[in-house]
Amino acid sequence: MPNVWRMPAHHFAERSPACCEMRHSEAVEDYLKVLYLLAGEGEFATTSRVAIRLGVSAPSVSAMVQRLVLAGLVERIGTRQVGLTPHGLRHARGVVRRHRLLEAFLTEVLGVPWDQVHAEAEVLEHAVSARLEDRIAATLGHPDRDPHGDPIPPKEGSCSEEWPDPLCTAPIGARFRVERVSDRDSDALRYLGELGIRPGVMLVVEERAPFGGPLWVSVDGKRYALGEQLPRLIHGIVEGVNEAVRGVER
Repeated sequence: MPNVWRMPAHHFAERSPACCEMRHSEAVEDYLKVLYLLAGEGEFATTSRVAIRLGVSAPSVSAMVQRLVLAGLVERIGTRQVGLTPHGLRHARGVVRRHRLLEAFLTEVLGVPWDQVHAEAEVLEHAVSARLEDRIAATLGHPDRDPHGDPIPPKEGSCSEEWPDPLCTAPIGARFRVERVSDRDSDALRYLGELGIRPGVMLVVEERAPFGGPLWVSVDGKRYALGEQLPRLIHGIVEGVNEAVRGVER
């Protein structure tokens, strides 16, 4: 694996928004982003889920959550869950916006493969100034989606983070338009990219092998077998059903 130069952590300037008493360190931004993403995936944000996502211990999460609650960025929901306050949500959208704009910039301008941009944006999102963020957005023509189909929050206002249905739920014979592909598994992204399965592509669901076998799909007339994991990473919309194909399955 090639060596990639990384900016030392101490070079990342902490943000000090005028509306907050708490300085927004890299760790604070990571927590806000994870809470935002969990909510968008329909997951309850518990200490254990946040710890798994960030790769830290549960006591560390509890300590940070307490700080975020005192800062008015996070609120407790019941005894085990936490969520963003409207104030925290605004800042979380800003972090997600920078991250996804960077993914789009790295892919479209620098030609970085879509399976590598997530890790790079994780580092760079903490160093981008508001001025550079605006410049990146303007250079790209103010996109509303990143390379994986994730919505890029606007500078002002909100956007829907709802995920469309996964491919594994599509009926046999379905014409399935890919809208989003999960970026959490870079190896899977690389493989799907090699098959030509990306946002905007139309698949045809041809066959489900019995006894937990693969899901067969066609892309531009080429048939591929997708194992159990991959169809769960591909999300989109059924735009019709080919009854002839469905009839063969019956």
